[in-house]
Amino acid sequence: MNRTLLAPADWQARRDAHVARVRTWTDPLRERRARGERHPVLDFLFTYYSHRPARLLRWHPGPGLELADAQEYLRWPAYRPTEHGVALGPVPHPRRATVEFVHGLLTATANREPRFGCFGLHEWAMVYRADGVRHEDWPLRLGAAGTDEVVESLPVGCTHFDAYRFFTPAARPLNLVRPQRSDQVALEQPGCLHAGMDLYKWAYKLDPFAPSDLVADCFALAQDIRALDMRASPYDLTALGYAPVRIEAAHGRAEYRREQAAFTERARPLRDRLIALCEELLG
Repeated sequence: MNRTLLAPADWQARRDAHVARVRTWTDPLRERRARGERHPVLDFLFTYYSHRPARLLRWHPGPGLELADAQEYLRWPAYRPTEHGVALGPVPHPRRATVEFVHGLLTATANREPRFGCFGLHEWAMVYRADGVRHEDWPLRLGAAGTDEVVESLPVGCTHFDAYRFFTPAARPLNLVRPQRSDQVALEQPGCLHAGMDLYKWAYKLDPFAPSDLVADCFALAQDIRALDMRASPYDLTALGYAPVRIEAAHGRAEYRREQAAFTERARPLRDRLIALCEELLG
């Protein structure tokens, strides 16, 4: 493999820039946790996903780069000594199955036309006819009865299993499809905001072989998608500075669709980069 050699000053500058970028997300999280506070938007990526803040802070160059005077990286088994420094070795055989799955899923998703008719109703379906709510610190904008009425008045068409599995039992029969884990490759489509958010998951699943700038770019996208997710939800988060997207009204659904389409376009190059990375790792 042809590699580009980075001098210590070069790779350390990249590492430090990555750490500074990620700390804008992880430092406030640590401060909130110290105060015993929970944030329904900003904490989500650290609770729903399994990648720990310490792992997100760690910088990895990705394939094709060689780090001079970087013996410290040899503490991680993915790295190998080279003639001039340290570089990633080949993907271990047991992890190739993960790379192949990510490649297959993202390729199938990229090849489909996006659909924009869900209007974020998954969050509404998660509290439909329920005794409690997932985010108990925050009130429902329309109350329980008003929330139920919205779910009953609009078509619920969630194609993402990891959203659908949190639907209440009463809401599941209302969904136009019945996604299962085994259907993920067949159903995933690029207009789905959760599919865009999950690009972060697929990036860190490739850690440490995914370049950290790509992982951080996917995190930033997921964070912004989560904000729309909760602005369009039944919860009232105006006290946190999140103006609601009122999907119960036609103008709110149009606003949601516009933002959903914009996120779909923003996700496209990140998905393409992940697909290309998988192909490089698989050789």
